[in-house]
Amino acid sequence: MNEQIFLSIIIPAYNEEHRITQTLLDIDKKLKNKNWTYEILVINDGSNDKTSEVVNNLISKIKNLKLIDNKENNGKGYVVKQGMLQARGKYCLFMDADNSTTIDQFDNFLPWFEKDYDIVIGSIEIEGAKINEQAGFYRRFLGHFGKLLIRLFLGLKIYDTQRGFKAFANYAIKPIFERQTIMRWGFDFEILYIANKLGYKIKEVPVIWNNSADSKVKPSAYISVLLELLKVRWNALCGKYK
Repeated sequence: MNEQIFLSIIIPAYNEEHRITQTLLDIDKKLKNKNWTYEILVINDGSNDKTSEVVNNLISKIKNLKLIDNKENNGKGYVVKQGMLQARGKYCLFMDADNSTTIDQFDNFLPWFEKDYDIVIGSIEIEGAKINEQAGFYRRFLGHFGKLLIRLFLGLKIYDTQRGFKAFANYAIKPIFERQTIMRWGFDFEILYIANKLGYKIKEVPVIWNNSADSKVKPSAYISVLLELLKVRWNALCGKYK
């Protein structure tokens, strides 16, 4: 019988050979002295660099590290869904490979799970959040505008749907992620919309966010997100998430 895992950490990775080592070692360092068990699942999204090789070389150093190695690029939403559905933890958290929100901030999520919340998400749009800005101003401007549209289109009372630091109680994963249809950038607001429709309790918690200048989010991604937002709205009108 498999050992009960307390926390599963899912990390989507695309061309992260230069950043993934530092992120994984930091996670292991901060969690190895915890009194609960964990696993780290890196999901390679068809990288064309040495991401898989780098992660494989770390498996001997980080005993609870696993790699799911996709040979084709399918999008962040695809690999997060893949990892979440394979995770075994009581709680399952996905976070970004650049370590923009560090794993120790999960400690702030636990009290809310104990208060019977089903999903706890990191946010930089509520009181208590801290932002270490290194990227272009346009990203923050477009980000604010996009979040406003998401609230208007989907009726979500969530101020930051897009932060790559979200944790789910295991029992909520299959009902949500098996309904997911968006496989790229817009998957965040889709899964939260689905969760809200299914009646799960969602808590937004402030986090410290280091906005890397090396972010892979390009201006064109915001156009894609807008189209995906329209798709989620259409899906909802057609009753696809029932």
